[in-house]
Amino acid sequence: MIRINLLAAASLGGIWGKAWPILVAILYFGFLIFSHELGHFSVARAFRVNVMEFSMGMGPRLLKHKSKKTGILYSLKAVPFGGSVLLGEDEQSEEPRAFVNQKPWKRFCILVAGALVNLACGVLIMGAVVASSPTIVTTQVRGFAENAVTMEQGLRSGDVIRKVGSRRVRTWMDLQFLLSRGGTKFDIEVLRDGKRVKLPGLQFPVAESPDGAKELDYDFGLVYYSRDPEAKYASGRPTAGLMLRETFRESLTVGRMVWLSLLDMVTGKFRLSDLSGPIGVVTIITNQAQAAQDSAQAGNRTDLLYALLNLMLMLSMISINIGMMNLLPIPALDGGRLLFCLAEGIFRKPVPKKLESYVHAAGFALLMIFMVVISFSDIWALVTGKR
Repeated sequence: MIRINLLAAASLGGIWGKAWPILVAILYFGFLIFSHELGHFSVARAFRVNVMEFSMGMGPRLLKHKSKKTGILYSLKAVPFGGSVLLGEDEQSEEPRAFVNQKPWKRFCILVAGALVNLACGVLIMGAVVASSPTIVTTQVRGFAENAVTMEQGLRSGDVIRKVGSRRVRTWMDLQFLLSRGGTKFDIEVLRDGKRVKLPGLQFPVAESPDGAKELDYDFGLVYYSRDPEAKYASGRPTAGLMLRETFRESLTVGRMVWLSLLDMVTGKFRLSDLSGPIGVVTIITNQAQAAQDSAQAGNRTDLLYALLNLMLMLSMISINIGMMNLLPIPALDGGRLLFCLAEGIFRKPVPKKLESYVHAAGFALLMIFMVVISFSDIWALVTGKR
């Protein structure tokens, strides 16, 4: 009997070990969705606009509660992706407090609030990451590996990398992203002794990883700020001003990554298989959560700290990404609805509600088709191990 109980406990432990990283991913999405919908909900309530339902998830309702005081239905749905604040956006109503009967600027504020909350959460989480990180990496070259190719081509110790091509470099994440957009030759601009120096066609070496993948090799090191006063190559301990500056710089970097990634997708630099939908994002999050668990079990505090910081960084990046994507003028998204509000405010005449409903319905259908295609791509990557 004891043996059976021990086997059952071991089995449950194994199941929990596999399940909890997935739970972390669901909580990730839950936080992002809740904060977004709370933005809409809070501003709507502040303007005394009727709210019919606040829901988390999609599909059939699992739990629901209707407030006797406000008449608002609060519900939890089966699929843990998505959520909504039901205001009756496209419905005609004689009720003065109905969303459709509000002035354009009020509707604009309600619609934009969700994305703004996501952006604010992303910046705040980024601040926590920066404040908790053992180091803050700069874009200043501190030294080179032996026989470094970039040094032979003119890069010097002490150079501050300012531009890659025509794009300004502000952070180490900036530099990594811009160099990852394709090719091995780049026009680099550096700040050297207070002067701008251009290094056209700087050729980076290519390294091959153990799994056969090829990537750029940075044969130079960068100066960084460290909390450890004994840290080698550190340029000093980070101050509150430096951390605040880096928080906003890194947040702006993530925002630019979103726009440039969209541009690369439109121009064909990225393939459809390079994109990740909810399934792909969940896989990435669960892998990072598993890395944190493995580090904790091994007692490696340094690796555990970096794994947890990576989880927070991913949450910040996804939150900023969702905020910016929702502001795009795409039908069915908040940005598409904002466009109709702006048109009404400018021309002093509302767009016919039936036409707006058709536009958003068509946009929603296309988005669902796109999500299905991306999800199949994610599943194929999981099955084949190829991305």
